Amino acid sequence: MTTTETVPTTPPESRAARLVTDYFEPKNWILVVTLLVGWHADKLAGVGWGLFGALFAAVIPVLFIKLGIKRGTWADRHLGVRQQRLVVLVFIICSVTTGTLLMGLLGAPSAMVALIAAMVATLVVIMAITFAWKISVHAAVSSGSVAILALTYGPWLLAAYPLVALIGWSRIALRDHTPAQVVAGAALGAVVAAGTFAGLR
Repeated sequence: MTTTETVPTTPPESRAARLVTDYFEPKNWILVVTLLVGWHADKLAGVGWGLFGALFAAVIPVLFIKLGIKRGTWADRHLGVRQQRLVVLVFIICSVTTGTLLMGLLGAPSAMVALIAAMVATLVVIMAITFAWKISVHAAVSSGSVAILALTYGPWLLAAYPLVALIGWSRIALRDHTPAQVVAGAALGAVVAAGTFAGLR
C-alpha cells in the first residue's frame, strides 16, 4: 500500500501579499522618489543627485542588510525582529545623514537636500517608536513617498494612495504588523517626511 505525501502550499492570498511586500519594499520607493524629485529639480543633473542620494539612503543600507543576513545576524531582509531592526536603523540613519551632509556641502539642489533630510527625520522618529512598538516602515516610506511626490508634481499624485493601502494590507496579511502599526506608519510618513520636505526645499 502506498501513500501520497501532501506538500503544504502557501495560500494564494499569502503569496500575493508576499509579492506586494517584496516588490514595494522601502528600497524601491526610495530609488523611485529620489530619481523623480531629482528630475523635477534639475533634469539630468538632478537625476545624478538622486542617484547619489539613493546610494546612501538605499544601496548602502541594503548591502549592510544583505551582509547581515549572509552572516546570520539578521533573520530576514524585512527585519521582522524588532531588536534587529533597531540596530539596522542606527546604521541607516548614519548613512542617510552622511548623504545629506555631503549633498549640502557639494551644492545639490535644495529639493534634493530636503528630500534626504526628510528621510533622516522619518528614520529618527521610526527608531524612537520602535523601542516600544513595531511600527510599519513599509507603510511609512510608501506614504511619505507619495506625499512628497504630490508636493513635487501636484496633488493628482495623491491618487496613488490606494497603493499605500495595498502595501499595508500585505503587511497585515503576512502578520508582520497589526492594522494599528500600518495606519500609524502611513500617518507618520505623510506628516514627518512630507512636512520636513516642504519646510526645507
